[in-house]
Amino acid sequence: MQDLTNDVVVHIKKNNIEYLQFRRLLEYPELVHCYTLSTNNFDIAGNDTMENRKEIVLNNYRKLADVLCIDYNHIIRPYQTHTDMVMKVSEIPNEIQIFPKEYWDVDGLITDKPNVTLSLGYADCTPLFLYDPVKKIIGDIHSGWKGTLTKIGKKAVLKMVEEYNSNPSDIICCIGPTIRKCHFEVDTDVQELFYNEFSYLNNIDDIITKKDSKYYIDTVLINKIILEEAGLKEENIIDSNICTVCNSNFMHSYRVNKELAGRNTAIIGLR
Repeated sequence: MQDLTNDVVVHIKKNNIEYLQFRRLLEYPELVHCYTLSTNNFDIAGNDTMENRKEIVLNNYRKLADVLCIDYNHIIRPYQTHTDMVMKVSEIPNEIQIFPKEYWDVDGLITDKPNVTLSLGYADCTPLFLYDPVKKIIGDIHSGWKGTLTKIGKKAVLKMVEEYNSNPSDIICCIGPTIRKCHFEVDTDVQELFYNEFSYLNNIDDIITKKDSKYYIDTVLINKIILEEAGLKEENIIDSNICTVCNSNFMHSYRVNKELAGRNTAIIGLR
């Protein structure tokens, strides 16, 4: 069977659950993290199917919690709507929180609390795993094309600075599987939004290219630039180099499966 392991990530298969982990984050024993795959029917459902699939989703989280050796009751998953809202988690929940009202319209979470697990869903959008190993601060950020356009990754770093006095040069960001430039094909309306926002970049014509009547945008490169603007060191930005569309046999992709797409989940927590 094909394995997605590369120089940056390892492909784990355990108890019929498959997920990816970053080699860099595995260097920190106080961290737990993963990006789940769609194989073996481990399916964290999309937001629009949560009510219909609640018990299935909760059971999947129980299985994942057992595999990762984390407390199922301390998982928080916000209701994501492609905003640039990043919220601080200040309290440890007593029971699993899936789409709690206080985390509605939230696409990023940060915390310094041990025994809290942050979880967000993805199906082509860019997962940003953030970790400040000096201050012991974690972040789980959902940067779809709208989030990239509004620089949610940069805003998350600035919030870590504001809330916890993090030094951006200490922060590590691991970029999970996402739709890559090879498949992020858009029309003129989206191209103009990106060009107008990032026209100040010297390499904008490499970031946005045209083929026939379509445009292709490198949102991963934009996120790297955004993070460096926020003060991260280039060597602390680690890209998985995995395209969700190219590997849709392993992971959910909205571009491939449209409204039938499930969600992969990106989890990060402090032990």
